Amino acid sequence: MYRNTEVRRTGLTLLEVLLVIFVVLKLCGLIDWPWLVVLWPLWIQLGLIAIILIVFVIIAIADKIKNG
Repeated sequence: MYRNTEVRRTGLTLLEVLLVIFVVLKLCGLIDWPWLVVLWPLWIQLGLIAIILIVFVIIAIADKIKNG
């Protein structure tokens, strides 16, 4: 009657792969970028998560106001 709706993620996203590549290149001395630039994939991912959370909070607040 009930279906298993559990989603399992395997592998890395593109941003995670880029982050690993950039960090390895930086640690091996092959790129001379500042750490802020090397970690850009991380900042992008965290920013997207923050935007999604903010949208959910706004929707929850609007729903609470609407329903009293």
